[in-house]
Amino acid sequence: MSNSFNTRSTLEVDGDPYQIYRFEALKSKYDVDRLPYSLKILLENLLRKEDGRHVTEQDIEALLNWEPMAEPGVQIAFTPARVVLQDFTGVPAIVDLAAMRDAMQRLGGEPKLINPLEPADLVIDHSVMVDYFATPNALKKNTELEFQRNEERYKFLRWGQKAFANFRVVPPGTGIVHQVNLEYLAQVVFTKTTPPATLAYPDTLVGTDSHTTMINGLGVLGWGVGGIEAEAAMLGQPITMLLPQVVGFKLTGKLSEGATATDLVLTVTQMLRQKGVVGKFVEFYGDGLDNLPLADRATIANMAPEYGATCGIFPIDRETLRYLELSGRDPARLALVESYAKLQGLWRESGSREADYSDTLALDLGAVVPSLAGPKRPQDRIALTNARQAFLGTLRQDLESRHALPANHEEERFASEGGDTAIGWQGGHETGAIEIELGAEKHLLKHGAIVIAAITSCTNTSNPAVLIAAGLVAKKANALGLKVKPWVKTSLAPGSQVVPAYLEKAGLLGELAALGFNVVGFGCTTCIGNSGPLPEAIAQAIREGDLVVASVLSGNRNFEGRIHQDVRANYLASPPLVVAYALLGSMASDPYREPLGRDRNGKAIYLKDVWPSQREITELMGNNISSTMYREQYADVFAGSEAWQALPVPEGEIYQWPESTYVKHPPFFEGMSLEPPGPPKIEAARCLIMLGDSITTDHISPAGAIKPDSPAGHYLQQHGVAPKDFNSYGSRRGNHEVMMRGTFANIRLRNKLAPDTEGGWTTHFPSDTQMSIFDAAQRYQETMTPLVVLAGKDYGAGSSRDWAAKGTKLLGIRAVIAESFERIHRSNLVGFGVLPLQFKPEESAERLGLCGKEIFSIGTLAGEPGSVSVKAVTETGEVTEFEATVRIDTPTEWDYYQHGGILHYVIRALAKQSEAS
Repeated sequence: MSNSFNTRSTLEVDGDPYQIYRFEALKSKYDVDRLPYSLKILLENLLRKEDGRHVTEQDIEALLNWEPMAEPGVQIAFTPARVVLQDFTGVPAIVDLAAMRDAMQRLGGEPKLINPLEPADLVIDHSVMVDYFATPNALKKNTELEFQRNEERYKFLRWGQKAFANFRVVPPGTGIVHQVNLEYLAQVVFTKTTPPATLAYPDTLVGTDSHTTMINGLGVLGWGVGGIEAEAAMLGQPITMLLPQVVGFKLTGKLSEGATATDLVLTVTQMLRQKGVVGKFVEFYGDGLDNLPLADRATIANMAPEYGATCGIFPIDRETLRYLELSGRDPARLALVESYAKLQGLWRESGSREADYSDTLALDLGAVVPSLAGPKRPQDRIALTNARQAFLGTLRQDLESRHALPANHEEERFASEGGDTAIGWQGGHETGAIEIELGAEKHLLKHGAIVIAAITSCTNTSNPAVLIAAGLVAKKANALGLKVKPWVKTSLAPGSQVVPAYLEKAGLLGELAALGFNVVGFGCTTCIGNSGPLPEAIAQAIREGDLVVASVLSGNRNFEGRIHQDVRANYLASPPLVVAYALLGSMASDPYREPLGRDRNGKAIYLKDVWPSQREITELMGNNISSTMYREQYADVFAGSEAWQALPVPEGEIYQWPESTYVKHPPFFEGMSLEPPGPPKIEAARCLIMLGDSITTDHISPAGAIKPDSPAGHYLQQHGVAPKDFNSYGSRRGNHEVMMRGTFANIRLRNKLAPDTEGGWTTHFPSDTQMSIFDAAQRYQETMTPLVVLAGKDYGAGSSRDWAAKGTKLLGIRAVIAESFERIHRSNLVGFGVLPLQFKPEESAERLGLCGKEIFSIGTLAGEPGSVSVKAVTETGEVTEFEATVRIDTPTEWDYYQHGGILHYVIRALAKQSEAS
């Protein structure tokens, strides 16, 4: 490696020498201290990786001369220290690596070269579903079902763990990847033995989950990428990126009594979405950090994808060290973190110099109020005082969009005084109350009924304060004799084994269970659509009455169709509010003014009667959480349960693909030659789908239940899988046949080419026949017709799902033309050889008069142009021609696109390397 700036140096900590790349050598010429914390991390990365090829002296100078206000235009190469994966995205990544070994063998290369060069950890956390709930044996039964459903996938992962070096698997039932990362995997300052010295440098990573950013709360720079980019990073390819703008978010003051970290993060998310930070780094600073525990920082950092930023990072300070000590890290690591951070200017002290930022905004923590977000976007914050009115507005809007309402229909007709009934209109007739029988009792299920209340997701289950608060609400409610409404499906899915340990010690685990919040599994459940089935009586009533029912969950995502297919309104809330709403039972009720229930004497009990004080929470945390607890729970984290250890492990460096509906050899590398094909011509293309704004990767590649009458459902049934054994789309991401049939199959997708429908429908041209998107794509492929997608703003928001790009490619879609793209999905499209094109400002499909029936031809991509001409010809021969921006943003991305994708590029590079040796 080069050392053009003479920064290579030595740091000694407690007698141990470390080789570092020290900023001090730069300060005579450059004002390094003005750089934001996150850019200092990137600076060190470039200094250490300077090789004259991927990283040059000019790249380092560009970062040192960073202009805060300049539009991003400088490309740099970022090499993360490690990669983390969850199993939904991790399984297809390992499937790809296995298929790449096959391809390498066919090309005459050495298959073993396909192997992680950087450490990679996969945490199995997305496969458990909430089938059983509100019973003491829910955890046991859900775990048994998890292994029955996923045995084929788990065997495959055990093979990968054995076949690939530098690859570890955290078995199922341990926790959520981000919490395991925060509590155990992260080092803050990474070390690597490279004789004759041990290197010390900032811990950095990329992960195959959008919420990888949660680790930013610990001062670790990392973000979510698609599985495609993660695989390349594992194989030693640097991640190319544009030197970003950095937005500073100044925090002052402290949270008021009654406000939680969840309320804070929903406020921050709303502010940053309104500010506009897509593709930017966000960095938190200010003296308010003195009053912000590490878990609260992690909660804020977790939500970076929801506010659109690449990362949302906090600096290293005393609180960082306190958390590392609490979570059982080695004292030697703590000493190294402190010494390194202080020496490099990465340490925060109150009153220290503020960095230069591209833009700033500020928040007094004392202004934060209890909040929810919903009904379908995390950034749509609602003050709890306005929750009832907001829901009634949502209800009216929903019913108006699907049914004719009387012109003089007043909002109060939706809910009687007190919100005890919620009545809608349908075809001029009052509806909205269906009688159901649960056990021996009859109830009316109405619009607004909360049918799911889930304490779930990495956002909050990493935060002891809000979980202790939830336990205290339960304890006070139990003491008063309150009960959860019988139609509410309750669940508690902890993010790690530490959570039930401290809840049990604090005497709160049983209190939560007494209200039906029994532990249902360790992993990501309701938040990703693994909410499991609703009781049949409730599901039937919802469909019979066309009811707009709700879920309340402590998650980070509430997109349409994500939580449960029968639930139209979904709200994010803090864990204690989840418990309170389970008691209340309806979004049409006011949690401040209406009782949660009545005590044994008939007295009305209100939210204020069960809400804990900050002092109660702090005392319980201090008395019941210790470093010993963390060390005990993580002592043997990779061993797994008896069921995991009993799984047979296939042998060999080349995977012997079995007959399976879970793991199938993908077709991506079939017919691949040693030389790249170059950019394809896109002529006489048809539009498969025409979409509006805010199309998420959930819309493109669903993760929830598979409907029996869907193309994916038909495929599984044809292969002998009964609907009860379908599992979920996410669990079947190792099978391209299922996933391509599930692409654009979200039940809430609205395709303008199939008006008056919801779901995976389109119209095939020129036959003008309505059919499923998959069937239409197959018909177009029979005639060798390339396809395009037309879309609005923020195309591809949400989770970092590589299948949203892979499925798009397999359907035959060559280009997506949108008004704007979210960062990860745009990158994934390029990474799988799909062309992202962006309408020019003030232009859109609608403004250009496009209807989607046209035939499209895209100009040449020779010479790597910044824009390209698109010609659309109607059935009558009318021509619309417009220029679109080519969103292939870096020279390296052009390399990937010309090779047909990033994995093809890597295979060819390694095959030639193997040939040369």
